[in-house]
Amino acid sequence: MRSKHLPGLLATARLVLAAVLLVLIAGCGAEAMEEQPRLRPLEPSEAFADGQSARPLNPQTVPREAPAILGVFESGEVNGEPVEDLPLPLTEALLLEGREQYNIYCSPCHGIAGFGDGMVVQRGFPPASSFHTQRLRQAPAGYIFDVITNGTGDMYGYGARVEPADRWAIVAYIRVLQMSQHLPLERLAPEEQELLPARAVPAPAGGPDSETSPASERQGEE
Repeated sequence: MRSKHLPGLLATARLVLAAVLLVLIAGCGAEAMEEQPRLRPLEPSEAFADGQSARPLNPQTVPREAPAILGVFESGEVNGEPVEDLPLPLTEALLLEGREQYNIYCSPCHGIAGFGDGMVVQRGFPPASSFHTQRLRQAPAGYIFDVITNGTGDMYGYGARVEPADRWAIVAYIRVLQMSQHLPLERLAPEEQELLPARAVPAPAGGPDSETSPASERQGEE
């Protein structure tokens, strides 16, 4: 049986709900975002002891447009010139790391041995530079580091992808690749010479600075 008080309760509930909605609607429009209390530039303020709303810069603040201050390890340069040698000790661990990083990032274009005949080149990508040209064999270590960092030509930079230590490891390994193809025979110990294939011949008369070597000639034959 329907209660005789139910209609009155429903009416009261409707009034309460309407009042709540009115309060909420009034609150939304009472203070627009652009009208919130705020301080204009250089306006005085009692919130700080010096009475100024503009706060001094942190002593360590660096302007966004200011050039980065990099050491030789991060830039590969000293006084704006590329360094000739590695800025860290040449160790077996460094070379192993360099080989790993080179195979990951460099070999697809430059090839496993550094002749610029990587797999993507074989698939139609523009040929990469060979590390065995006289120009790159004589290039300072800092120059190769800078190219790895910032890129050149069709090559994009790896500065955001490869840490500086790994970039130097790659430079060290590139030097090993260069030496492996252009080391004069007389610099090998007799027991090392005996391990060479019978087809190996002494380095050309031009010496280590020559553009070709027995190894590079064999590479061309293949």
